[in-house]
Amino acid sequence: MSSVKRAKHAVYDLKHHFVWVPKYRKLVLQGPVAESLKEIFQGIAERYELEIDALEVMSDHVHLFLLAPPKYSPSQVVQVLKSVSSRELFRCHPELREELWGGELWGEGYFVRSVGDEVTAGVIRWYIKLQHKDQLRLDLWFLPFNAPLACCGVLYSCHS
Repeated sequence: MSSVKRAKHAVYDLKHHFVWVPKYRKLVLQGPVAESLKEIFQGIAERYELEIDALEVMSDHVHLFLLAPPKYSPSQVVQVLKSVSSRELFRCHPELREELWGGELWGEGYFVRSVGDEVTAGVIRWYIKLQHKDQLRLDLWFLPFNAPLACCGVLYSCHS
């Protein structure tokens, strides 16, 4: 099954791995708080058309691997996830305010990396380099990463 999604004016496969920490890297994401946070993220994902592939809440950081439609930039996705989850966690767990004074749950920064299942940076470079080859077809995007390809009588490897 293809991971490619369709929107009104776009076909896309945009997956991102996000990581961020609570303010002061406090160890507050444990037990019922962690479970609430997972539920909150699921609700946000449904509301904003995000698909969570993997989610892990550690005591001092969060990992989210998700697919987002192209109408949202990675910074917009983080902004929504952090702001809504902060508001909802403080509402559900007022005891967090004792640990995190100032009304801020999350630290200011985050890590993000775009990720492809089968299409890596090497495959994209290779595809662009071979654009003028007559027999190169777009369906190469749906081949497994390690599949060798023949183009114009030459065998190419996606690893080069």
